[in-house]
Amino acid sequence: MSRRVGLSTAAVVDAAIEVIDESGLEALTLAAVASRTGVAAPSLYKHVGSLGELRTLVGLRLLSEMTERFTAVVMGRSGAEAIAILMREYRAYVIEHPARYAAMPADPLRDAALAAAGTKLLNVFLAVLRGHGIEGPDAIHTTRCARAITHGFASIEASGGFGLPEDLDETYERLIQMFIASL
Repeated sequence: MSRRVGLSTAAVVDAAIEVIDESGLEALTLAAVASRTGVAAPSLYKHVGSLGELRTLVGLRLLSEMTERFTAVVMGRSGAEAIAILMREYRAYVIEHPARYAAMPADPLRDAALAAAGTKLLNVFLAVLRGHGIEGPDAIHTTRCARAITHGFASIEASGGFGLPEDLDETYERLIQMFIASL
């Protein structure tokens, strides 16, 4: 196996995400990442201490990716418009990257290594809701509801679970409007 010059932790995480995108989280092994980066598996230990650490680094990258993407689409928007755009972008991310999304930690706020990144993502939702006049505990409940709607719909869609011919975009827009009306 030829040695890849300039291998870095970031490159190892990139390779791990490629493995996940192509074959799913269950395919993520140090051997698969080593093969993709052109090094022997022991060489990865210079960059990551274990598969668990690599999964954490992947989680950090994905949280950052989602935070940047969601922030970009809501900038300059407020109220119902911002909520709808955020929910649409969340769905789009899941549909574009279903395996990557499945690799996201379910509750990053409970993991010390992921909590800061998870808080940044949460803050995007809380800022959007502040623009709609929702703050404090109500904002947390509302964020949970938005996440449940978006995660549920997009996860079912990504797995091919909506087999009827009616337009999925129309169904999702109805969900968004029902959610906003409930606020």
